[in-house]
Amino acid sequence: MAYRVVHYLNQFFGGIGGEEHAGTAPVLRPTPVGPGILLQQCLGPEATIAGTVICGDNRMAERAEDTLPEVVAMVRSLEPDLLIAGPAFAAGRYGLACAMVGASVRRALGIPVVTGLSPENPGAEGLDSGVIAVVTGDTAASSRPAVEGMARIGLKLLRGEPLGPADVEGYLPTGRRINEFGDVTGADRMVEMLVRRLRREPFTSEVVVPRFDGVIPAPPVRDLREIVLGMVTTSGVVRQGNPEGVESWRATKWVRYSLAGLDRMSAEEYTCVHGGYDNRHVRADPNRTVPLDVLRDWEKQGRIGRLHPMLWSTVGNVMPVEWARQRGREVAQELRDAGIQAAILTAT
Repeated sequence: MAYRVVHYLNQFFGGIGGEEHAGTAPVLRPTPVGPGILLQQCLGPEATIAGTVICGDNRMAERAEDTLPEVVAMVRSLEPDLLIAGPAFAAGRYGLACAMVGASVRRALGIPVVTGLSPENPGAEGLDSGVIAVVTGDTAASSRPAVEGMARIGLKLLRGEPLGPADVEGYLPTGRRINEFGDVTGADRMVEMLVRRLRREPFTSEVVVPRFDGVIPAPPVRDLREIVLGMVTTSGVVRQGNPEGVESWRATKWVRYSLAGLDRMSAEEYTCVHGGYDNRHVRADPNRTVPLDVLRDWEKQGRIGRLHPMLWSTVGNVMPVEWARQRGREVAQELRDAGIQAAILTAT
């Protein structure tokens, strides 16, 4: 008898639609859908996709407290042996949804769960240790290896076979440690790594030490009425036509625009190119993420000293961390050079 598998997808990969359908409530399909067709092929006769649960990314992100129980109930009704969620690649809301659904199903039903995430997906942070996340690329261009990896690991879990190390099997580390007997003692391995490091040769440490950014908070602003205030946004607001060519994801640049003489952001002059959220409302009214209209009112009322006549803008969608650090350093230097004492940073 074949194992029963349930597949979780968002509205896009579930074939319902794009961002305009991101609020879609959970629905159940009795057959494989979208990437589930390839997944069924990879699972082979050993496992059958008993159904597909589809839910909009915004619905899960904004109403998780009532949406998660509904999704879990749908999954439970199919009496599965395994849940596979995604793959979500680097899509943030989708990745977070896969992580939340996976954790909820594992705890409620006690079955194994597999998902697929890029290491930089926000869903990978704080992932439930019982949810196995296969490492994927950033985009759906890596669909086949991602789905193949999810099917392979899913079948191993169904058979009760132990998983090897994360870097060997191709999943994100879970934090679990398993004792093994090796042919070389720890002391010998340590000396070998030390020698390699001294010779500037490549080596792999057996202990991954987490690295956390240390951000020293700036001193509080004593009086907003005496400062020059700046505006920075990662929401993707650009001039109409996007003449600077700011990318909708993995942006390689930031731009600056003069706000001199403007009392509000006009939809005739500005638009939004961010590809990671439903930006229709921002395109209709750019003041939603660049609140120039409110800040101009505050300026007239004397609530702030002066608004600097420049906007710094980029797209934060799937931006690699090191790129983000570099962009941040560049913009911060310009803010300092402009004599700005505080800045408002708006995102999505």
